[in-house]
Amino acid sequence: MWDVTIGRRVVESGAFVSENVDLSGLTTLRIGGPARLLAECPTTQSLIDVVTLLDREQIPTLILAGGSNLVISDEGFDGVVVRVANTTVSLDTDRVVAEAGAVWDEVVGQSVAAELGGLECLSGIPGSTGATPVQNVGAYGVEVGSRLRRVQLLDRRNGEVSWVEPSKLELGYRSSVLKHSDAALVLAVEFDASTDGLSAPLAYRELFTALGAEEGARLPASQVREAVLGLRTGKAMVLDPYDHDTWSAGSFFTNPVVPGDKLPAVLAAIAEQLGDVNVPQFPGSGGTKLSAGWLIERAGFSKGYPGEDAPARLSTKHTLALTNRGSATSADVVSLARAVRDGVEAAFGVRLEPEPVTVGCTV
Repeated sequence: MWDVTIGRRVVESGAFVSENVDLSGLTTLRIGGPARLLAECPTTQSLIDVVTLLDREQIPTLILAGGSNLVISDEGFDGVVVRVANTTVSLDTDRVVAEAGAVWDEVVGQSVAAELGGLECLSGIPGSTGATPVQNVGAYGVEVGSRLRRVQLLDRRNGEVSWVEPSKLELGYRSSVLKHSDAALVLAVEFDASTDGLSAPLAYRELFTALGAEEGARLPASQVREAVLGLRTGKAMVLDPYDHDTWSAGSFFTNPVVPGDKLPAVLAAIAEQLGDVNVPQFPGSGGTKLSAGWLIERAGFSKGYPGEDAPARLSTKHTLALTNRGSATSADVVSLARAVRDGVEAAFGVRLEPEPVTVGCTV
């Protein structure tokens, strides 16, 4: 259990300790109850030392960085929240190395400003760099896994620190071996970068259409970054403290991958409900990927659902985002998520899976 001696050792490790912290202020959804203690770790060594100490003492610990992919219960967390706040970024001739606490979009912006290409399609995504390989973050035709060189991890089982190759991370669609596991903690991430200042080949129709380019074209990374930020802003997917449509955890549900033997039944259910419509379909690992946003809207959950007076609503610009209109609780967001998930399943036989990590609550 936490006592004065452990608290002193945490401070001696370089962390800044606060008591009775409101966690809603540390998440992009702006929900979540209190934490008994918060230990903010400004360096990688302090992060290693504090987490190792708390694990050794078997003290319940929640690791938190950008808080962009997190739903915390209204009861909060009865333990120590460790804030990942190491933020050093190093730009080399063909690589970008960033500590886990570095703000992700700032890392992308710095790489583009240095005329390093490859990360520009991932512009505007909120959160920290350390979360990107955990979630295998992706947008506009690029996933982190395609640019990942290696990840520095703290093995919380034995305290060892090592650099790990992407092949060891079991990267998949919005997943990795690191997700939903406390076995390892990301300390830093290293990415490959192109040195010609050009983007990765454009692979996402909405993006290359907006740029007036052909599929596969490579344009100046700065031009692609600007276009991506414009597209994301139009969907309220770039954080803005004055826009409640951005008070979200980003895309709340992953695009479902339907196995081949189940796809005919799903398509038949869609046809029965909607008639002869063009269903967006994409190749997926283990089946066919459908658009979660498309399914949500066609199941009757329009933008802004359930209405102006609701504390938690679907974004008015993007049905895949669940938003806090200013006074929502965690219970409000979870209730909305369940309603959407169950409605899509009832309509089309497809069960949507939440993308954010939940703490003390279950969707």
